[in-house]
Amino acid sequence: MHETLHMSDRRIFLRSSLLSSLALLVNKNATADAHMPSIKGKPIVISTWAPNEKANAEAWKVLEQGGKSVDAVEAGVQIPEGDPEDQSVGYGGLPDRDGFVTLDACIMNEKGDCGSVMFVESIMHPIKLARLVMDKTPHVQLVGEGALQFALANGFKKEQLLTPEAEKEWKKWLKEAKYDPMIIPDLLENKTQRGQQNNHDTIGMIAMDANGDLSGACSTSGMAFKMRGRVGDSPIIGAGLFVDNEVGAATSTGVGEEVVRICGSHTVVELMRQGNSPEQACKKAIQRLIKLRGDKVKELQVCFIAINKKGEFGGYALQKGFTFAVHSNNGSKVYTAKSIYQ
Repeated sequence: MHETLHMSDRRIFLRSSLLSSLALLVNKNATADAHMPSIKGKPIVISTWAPNEKANAEAWKVLEQGGKSVDAVEAGVQIPEGDPEDQSVGYGGLPDRDGFVTLDACIMNEKGDCGSVMFVESIMHPIKLARLVMDKTPHVQLVGEGALQFALANGFKKEQLLTPEAEKEWKKWLKEAKYDPMIIPDLLENKTQRGQQNNHDTIGMIAMDANGDLSGACSTSGMAFKMRGRVGDSPIIGAGLFVDNEVGAATSTGVGEEVVRICGSHTVVELMRQGNSPEQACKKAIQRLIKLRGDKVKELQVCFIAINKKGEFGGYALQKGFTFAVHSNNGSKVYTAKSIYQ
């Protein structure tokens, strides 16, 4: 009888302990949830470089109406793609060393769906084509002639992307044909109008919609006078752009070869997963690149911007002068990022 009562008491004790533990866990989670910052109804869009405020404004038209972040970034990126005065993205972009304008773009949504096109010619809006790859094919990446064939089969029209101004710059370069696309400091007459450094630029755009979902897009015409067929980081998921809807999103601009070496945007997102703020994550990614490459990147530019699930944002760069534009319910604002080298 004594043994029977002992076992019964033990079962009651274990059952009570388990219920108490569950109650504590529920209360702890309820408390944590109660103090989590609300992101509902607080959309935000961020893009590389100050002149892309107008791209943000286009994306904001979607976000302020409760639209999805993936639709917002697709709409926003089309603004510089169609701007002939922007010599680094889309129409009007500076050609490769053989005189051809070739474009790269990618897009990624909150579900991990993504699409990318590389080495595309004669298509005004490669971001729309990347979206089509994401939505209508089982693939992530289409390249060159195959990407063009897919575009034409889906209603895109071939267009001349080399403007007279871009052709003039190319012919000026041909006089010396000094192939050093990493650093071309004094060639371009209009390089300062876009805030470009060493003639490398991209539009990278990341956004969070009113539902709290994240997406991103990236588009570029790449390095001026690059080798034919060269592709940088911009259309590579995990390098030029990465989105994890549980953590945050990041994108980059600058010398793409260096971003690829550290899977830059993915690295930034993973650093945020570890608890770093967006700015801290961007800085640590830059520091990782310096540790890997040392003096090889001392004269180059690499920049990151990021946003986390709380709606916090930030950026960091190798060199001074990098700006990024932000549009939210508080309006539009441009920030100058901190940098490693001053």
